[in-house]
Amino acid sequence: MKRLTSLRRPTHLLPLAAIGAVLAVGTGTAAAHDYPTADRVVYVQECMKLNPGHHYEMLNKCSCVLDKLASQISFDDFTTMSTATNANSMGGERGNSIRDVEVMQVEIKRFRELQAAARKSCFFDVGIKE
Repeated sequence: MKRLTSLRRPTHLLPLAAIGAVLAVGTGTAAAHDYPTADRVVYVQECMKLNPGHHYEMLNKCSCVLDKLASQISFDDFTTMSTATNANSMGGERGNSIRDVEVMQVEIKRFRELQAAARKSCFFDVGIKE
């Protein structure tokens, strides 16, 4: 008789299996905005350089900001917005090619707003250092 009872499925593991299945299904949306690792590293390193502080704390805050951005915009949009934002500060004729295009200014403003919201939710100071 003991052999038959030992073949029963343990019912206490069913809730854990259900939670695992829900988590596995829920991660599908995160993959839609997956950024290449090298680009994540560059962003976090630049963020840490602009925001000196305790290494571990800044690593986590900067990673948090990028994760928030990745949850809201695709990598292609991120690349376009961040490139335009960086080029906007260039002087001379090169910078004019970005500053004179209204559509790019709208994207730059949106990117800065997304960054500010991400920084706030990741416990950065309110202002963005540039």
